[in-house]
Amino acid sequence: MRPSMVKRRQQTEIARAVPCAALVLVLCVVNPRGAAQRSSADLAAATSAMSAGVTAAKAGNLPEALADFRRAVKLAPQVSTGHAAVGGVLLSMGQVEEAAAELKVAHSLAPEDVMVDMNLANAEASMGHYEEAVRLFGEALGSGTPPPFSAQDSIAYATALTATGDTAGGESVLRKAVIVTPDSAELYDALGTVLAKREVMEEASSQFRRAIGLDPSLTQAQYHLGVALLAMNEPAEAIGPLQLAVSAEPRNLERQLQLGRALSFLHEDAKALAALHQAAELRTPTTNPDALYALAMALQASGDAKGALPLFEAAISADKANGNTSSSALTNYALARVQTGDAKGALPLYAEALAIGPDSATLREDYGVAYLQQSDLNDAMEQFRTGLALEPNNAHLHYDLGLALKLKDNLAAAVPEFEQAAKLDETLPDPAYTLGVIYMQQARFSDAATQLRHATALRPENGDAWALLGSVLKDSGDAAGATDALKHAIALEPDQPSLHIQLAALETQAGDKEAAATDRKIAADLTRAAANRQRAGFALNSGRSLLAEGKLDEAVVQLLMAAQAAPTLAEPHRMLAEAYTRQGKAADAALERNKAASLAAGETAGHPNSP
Repeated sequence: MRPSMVKRRQQTEIARAVPCAALVLVLCVVNPRGAAQRSSADLAAATSAMSAGVTAAKAGNLPEALADFRRAVKLAPQVSTGHAAVGGVLLSMGQVEEAAAELKVAHSLAPEDVMVDMNLANAEASMGHYEEAVRLFGEALGSGTPPPFSAQDSIAYATALTATGDTAGGESVLRKAVIVTPDSAELYDALGTVLAKREVMEEASSQFRRAIGLDPSLTQAQYHLGVALLAMNEPAEAIGPLQLAVSAEPRNLERQLQLGRALSFLHEDAKALAALHQAAELRTPTTNPDALYALAMALQASGDAKGALPLFEAAISADKANGNTSSSALTNYALARVQTGDAKGALPLYAEALAIGPDSATLREDYGVAYLQQSDLNDAMEQFRTGLALEPNNAHLHYDLGLALKLKDNLAAAVPEFEQAAKLDETLPDPAYTLGVIYMQQARFSDAATQLRHATALRPENGDAWALLGSVLKDSGDAAGATDALKHAIALEPDQPSLHIQLAALETQAGDKEAAATDRKIAADLTRAAANRQRAGFALNSGRSLLAEGKLDEAVVQLLMAAQAAPTLAEPHRMLAEAYTRQGKAADAALERNKAASLAAGETAGHPNSP
C-alpha cells in the first residue's frame, strides 16, 4: 500500500475509533455497566489520556497514541471508546489480531456502535475471517445511520464477499465505490481482481491499466495486469508489468513465478529459469501447495525437471495431508521422474493417478513411456493400446506403439503404426525420421530419401536426419543432393569425423581434390582428438584412483599421460600439483598449480575442455 494510502487508512480507523476525546467522560456518566463506579479522578485522568492520544495520533505518533489510549483503558476499562481507540491504532499499525481483541471488547460494551463494527469488520477480513467480516459490514450498513465507506472499507468488504462466494456482491460494492472515489487506484485494482476471478480478463486488464494510470507506483496492479495478460495468452505484453512488480518486491515468490512463466512462454529459457529458481528459493514450509505446484509446472516446462521434483513432492504431500490428491499432479510428478531417468519411481505414481481417474489417452501414453524407459516393452504396448482404444486417432500413441514394436524387431507391425502417425499429424517429424531409418535399412533408398527430406523440412536442426539423408542420397547416386545434405549435417554437428570422410569421398568423385584433402585432414584431426580425449579420460581416472590409494609415483605417470593427451584440460595439472605436494616436490607442485589455474580460467571463459 502506498504511504499516502496508509496514512489515510490510519486516519480513518483512528477517527472512527476516537470521534471525540470528551466522549470518554460522557460514556462514563451514562454507561451503567462500569463507568458509574469510577472515581472522578480516574475519569478526569482517562479523559486527559484520551485527549493526549488523539493529539499524538493526529501528529502521526502512533506508539505514543497507543500508550495514551491504553492508559485510558486501564483507568476506565468498562468504557467502549478506550478499547475502540486502542483497536483502531493497533489496526492501523498492522497488529491485526491484537486490534481484533480490543475491538471485540468495544463491540461487547457498545454493540450499537457502527464505527466499532467497521473497524472490527476490517480486522476480521485482514485475518481471513470472511464470513464474520461480511456479517459485521452488513450490520453496519443495515443500521439506522450507516457509516460512510472509505476506499479500504469497500475493498475489505468486497474481498470478504468474494471469498465467501458472492463475487457479484463484491463487484457491486466496488463499482459503487469507484463512482464515489474515482481517483483511488486501489479501488480499480480491487475491481480488476474481482473481474479476473470471474474470468472477465479483458475488462479486468482495463481496470488494472486504469489503476496504473492513476498510480504507476502501485506495483500490485502491475503484477495483476501481468497475470491477466498471461491468462489472455499475451506473454510478451505481460513481461513489462511483471518485471516492474518483481523489481518492487524481488523476494515475492508469486511475482517471480509469474515472471518466470511469461519468459518461459517466450522461450527465454535462461531468464525464465533464473526467475523460477529465485521463486523456488523463496518457498517456505507454509507456502501454498497451489503455488508450489504452479512453480513445479513452470520449471518442468522450462526444461528443469530435476528442479521441479522436490516442488511436486511437497505440493502433493500437502494435498494428501488435506485429502485433496490430484491425478494431474501425480501425472506431472511422474513425468518429471521419467524426464530425469527415474522411470521406476514414476510407475507407482502413474498407477496411483490411474486409480484416482479419470482415465485418458495422455495418461496411458505417459504411463507407457515410463515402461518403455524401463525396457518393459510388453507393458508399454499394453498402455499404448489401451490409450488408442480411448483415442484411436492419437498420432503420438500410434508412434509410441510403433517404436515399441520396432524395439521388439517386429517391423511388419511397426511400420503401419509409424505411417498412421504421419498420416494423422503431418507436422510430427519423428515418424518420418524413423521411417527413413527403417527404409534405409531395408535398402528402399528412394522411400528413405522421401521420408528423410520430410523429416529435415519439419525439423531442420536435426543433424542426424541430414547425415542419414546424405548417406542415402550418396548410395542412390545423387552426389549433388548428398553433398548438400552432408554440409547441412556438418554445420549442425561439426565434430563428427564420419561426415567429413563421406564428404571427402564425394568431393574426390567430383574432382575437387583440394576440398577432399581438407575434409580428410579435418576427419583425421577429429579422430585423433577423440582418441586423445578417450586416452586422457582413462589416464585421468587411473591417476585419480592411484592417488587415492597413496601410490604417488604411479599416479604421477598416469596424470602426466592425461596432461599430454589433453593439454588444455586443467584437472590433470591440479591433481599433479597434489601428487607433487605429497611427494615433497614443492617447486613442481607450484608449477602445476599455476598451469591448472591458467587453464581453468580459460574453461571458465567459455572454452571447456574435457576428456
